[in-house]
Amino acid sequence: MKLSALVCAHNEEARLADCLRNLEFCDEIVVVADRCTDRTQEIARQFGARVIDGIFPLESQRKAAGVAAGLGEWILEVEADETVGPALAYEVRAAVHGRPKGDWYHVPVHNYVGEALVRRGWGGAFGTAGAPRLYRRAMKQWGPGRVSPPVALSGRCAGSIETPLVRQAEPDVGQMLARLDRQTALRAQDLADAGQTGGLLANLASGLRQFWASWIWRQGLREGEIGFQIALMAGLEPILSGLRARRLASMRGLAAEAAGAQAAPPARISRTG
Repeated sequence: MKLSALVCAHNEEARLADCLRNLEFCDEIVVVADRCTDRTQEIARQFGARVIDGIFPLESQRKAAGVAAGLGEWILEVEADETVGPALAYEVRAAVHGRPKGDWYHVPVHNYVGEALVRRGWGGAFGTAGAPRLYRRAMKQWGPGRVSPPVALSGRCAGSIETPLVRQAEPDVGQMLARLDRQTALRAQDLADAGQTGGLLANLASGLRQFWASWIWRQGLREGEIGFQIALMAGLEPILSGLRARRLASMRGLAAEAAGAQAAPPARISRTG
C-alpha cells in the first residue's frame, strides 16, 4: 500500500529542502510548483520528487493536480512551511499499513511564530490547529477559491494522529502582516469573481465575529499578545478583503466600459434637406 506525499509550493526555495528532507519515508513525493520563478523545481528534483509545473490560480487546481499525479493509495498532504518529525513519520506509516478502519485521519498541527509555540487562536486563512491531512486518494475534494476553499470529505474518519505536524507560521510580526496583505488580495479576487463584494457594515460584522471566534472561542486570549495579534488579523481579513474586492470590481467595471466604448461602431450622421 503506497504512500504519496503532496506538497504545493510557490517560490519556496528558502524552506522547501527542510520540508522534503523529512518526507523521504514516503514511497514518493509529488511537488506541485505553481508559477515558480526561483529554484523550487530544481530543489524538488534533487530530492527525487515528481514535479508538476504549471499555472494553478485556485487551490483546488493545485491539490487536484498533485493527487492525480500521485501513485499512492494514501496521500499525506504537507505545506512547504511544515515539517514531519520521526515520530510522526512512524505513526503515519503505522496508520497506513495497520488496516485502517476508515478513509482519512485528522492530523494535529503545532504552529510556531519565531521560536514560540502558539497553540490557540488559529483558524481560517492564517493557520489551523489540525486538519484531515492523511487520506485515501479521491476521499478529499476542494471547492473553488484562492484562499481557504471549502473541503468535502468522503468515506469515514479513521481516527486522529497523535503526533503533530510542525509549522513555522511566520518568523516575526512583520511577516505575519505581509501574509495578511497577500491573503486579503487573493480573497478580494474570489469575492469579485463571485459578485459577493458585500458592503462595509456586513464586512465589519463578519470581522467582529471572526475576532471573537479567534480571541474567545479558540482561546487566543490565553496566548497573550501574539494571540491578540492573530485574532486582530482574523478580524481585519473580511474587512480588508471586502474593501479591496469592491475596488477591484469597480476597476473591472470601468475597464469593461472602456473596452465597450472602443469596440462600438462610430455613430452615423444623416443629412437631410
